[in-house]
Amino acid sequence: MKLVVLSVAEGADKPLKYPLIFKEAGAVVFSKTDLLPYVDFDYEGAERDVTMLQPGVEVFPLSAKNGEGLDRFCQWLRTRTAEKKENSGIRNNG
Repeated sequence: MKLVVLSVAEGADKPLKYPLIFKEAGAVVFSKTDLLPYVDFDYEGAERDVTMLQPGVEVFPLSAKNGEGLDRFCQWLRTRTAEKKENSGIRNNG
């Protein structure tokens, strides 16, 4: 699965500028969301563009600085990892 990480400092135009990677994404992380008050980033517009390119894709707003969104994202990763192991027949011995 492909995971795309887009820093809000990079700009909201990236999904339409690089559509292929967003079309193939299994999930999209908008990182550094703690900077939203200080940068020109149209969050709703970027999220709309991402979901237009890949309907149903999971979008995670994250900030490592304040921890926003990390619990939800980590739980999503755990769930996907467990599903992959289950579907591939890998057993977890721990």
